[in-house]
Amino acid sequence: MDDPLILIDADEIESGLHLRELWAYRELLFFLSWRDIKIRYKQTLLGAAWAIVQPLFAMLLFTLVFGKLTRMPSDGIPYPLFAYAGLLPWTFFANAVTNSGNSLVGSTSLITKVFFPRVIIPAAAVAAGLLDFVIAFLLLIPLLIYYRIPLRWSLLMLPLFIILATLLALGVGMLLSALNVKYRDVRYALPFFIQMWLFASPVIYPSSIIPQQWRWLSMLNPMTGIIEGFRTSMFGTTFDWMAILFSIVITLFLVVSSAYLFRRVEDSFADII
Repeated sequence: MDDPLILIDADEIESGLHLRELWAYRELLFFLSWRDIKIRYKQTLLGAAWAIVQPLFAMLLFTLVFGKLTRMPSDGIPYPLFAYAGLLPWTFFANAVTNSGNSLVGSTSLITKVFFPRVIIPAAAVAAGLLDFVIAFLLLIPLLIYYRIPLRWSLLMLPLFIILATLLALGVGMLLSALNVKYRDVRYALPFFIQMWLFASPVIYPSSIIPQQWRWLSMLNPMTGIIEGFRTSMFGTTFDWMAILFSIVITLFLVVSSAYLFRRVEDSFADII
């Protein structure tokens, strides 16, 4: 008599975000995040200081070119602070999307040998970027002291925009990582995609310079509300609630739709990759 055939099909598992399943594998999520951090800084002279170097040098360059030479407006905020406060969430988001987008292709041996929720791999890449964000955020403290920026109650809103940036990075990262498994062109298009997204986001310029009739178009970019909200939390200017609402709705839509698509195709990763 033939042995019974047991087929493990991802479609038989409940669809959705699988939060219960992710919680069951939380130790693996932590392990993979820590692995990504160690690999990133292994055999580097500066180590975790690279988390500060990237936004710091970008701030200095933007201050020279856009703050000094082109006199870019900054809504009354000193331009170095304005640029750095925009670069903090953007750098985290850009690195998280890049690393998570390439994460599945870089974990071939793990995917083909061990069963676990595949979404943990891009999620771990995003989670690892949070440490870089925290380290880079520490530089903002002496800058606030130097420019004599007082503490405000609006700082209580800061976690909201950090969570939104994390969820958005996870949503985009899941989508790109799944596409990257089948279409390796994604790996080469990703840097260009991130660069174009940078200039479409209010990192080096305020949203206030965008003509009113085109403001709705900029709100379709979820990073607009996140970056402007992050700055407003730091400096106590007026929140653009419409842009924030757009960011929340679009981010949640991307996370849910990307998670659904990811779960629909993840059972084929081991065969394709």
